[in-house]
Amino acid sequence: MRPFDYHRAGGLAGAVRLVADGARPIAGGTNLLDLMKLEIEAPAALVDINRLPIDRIEESGDGLRIGALVTNSDCAADPRIRRDYPLLARAILAGATFQLRNKATTGGNLCQRTRCYYFYNVDQPCNKRAPGSGCGAIGGFNRIHAVLGTNQLCIATYPGDMAVALAALGARVEIASPEGGTRIIPVRDFHRLPGETPERDNVLEPGELITAVVLPAPAGGTQLYRKVRDRASYAFALVSIAAVVRMDGERIASATLAFGGLAHKPWHDPRIDAALAGQLPSDDLFDRAADLLLEDARVWGSNDFKVPLARRTLRAVLREATEIAA
Repeated sequence: MRPFDYHRAGGLAGAVRLVADGARPIAGGTNLLDLMKLEIEAPAALVDINRLPIDRIEESGDGLRIGALVTNSDCAADPRIRRDYPLLARAILAGATFQLRNKATTGGNLCQRTRCYYFYNVDQPCNKRAPGSGCGAIGGFNRIHAVLGTNQLCIATYPGDMAVALAALGARVEIASPEGGTRIIPVRDFHRLPGETPERDNVLEPGELITAVVLPAPAGGTQLYRKVRDRASYAFALVSIAAVVRMDGERIASATLAFGGLAHKPWHDPRIDAALAGQLPSDDLFDRAADLLLEDARVWGSNDFKVPLARRTLRAVLREATEIAA
């Protein structure tokens, strides 16, 4: 780990000013410290934001405002989250370990970086870590890598669970800017596809700091989070699905689905939601939804299995949500 300056923020304005000057914000440090130890990232300065007053879950209109410093454990255990947004609680509890969830924060979770083998190995090429060096995963071992939204520059996946649930719930990210203003963007638009700049994971501009995640009014319905992984716990998703499904009699009144483990960001395709709305549940309908999801899928060798796995998982989730007997 290289030397760095350490600052402790006394207020939001001061923290944003330090971030605008190039310091990296740190709260739980569950991802950033690993990256610094491996010298994948070497910030000249850190600003500790743990004393900022953004560590509470509060009512916001008909929904909830989750402060950026709320830990994953506290968020998943909050009675309002468990009652009205069980999908979020289940997704959080599906990730990491107890110890990590006790330290990891809402804002930091959104900003975590990929767990690509080549990104973490400084002796291997990685356009995300060193733009222009190439993508070692293409032609290499890419079992956990993306099949949607990729290009020749990067095929890494976003590794988190929480953001997948937030995407299905229609949550928004509240961001403080260096100019003193606040902008709010949907979680679905927060993370980026590789494009021409795979080194950029999200849409945060220099000097911006996440202050909260805002949940809309409770969606009700059946809320499911299914995570398919190599072992029962402490593993990243090969495929995950967050689903919010409301029924009207025998028909699907509405469905919102988001997918993890398949792309560089939590994946939401509004065509799938539209195709399910108003329809009678059936395996044929679910297969058509999978066709939409996977029509542009591209596999890279070791991860070819993800396409049929995503199809089977989507059918199973929709069967459970609409109570179709297997």
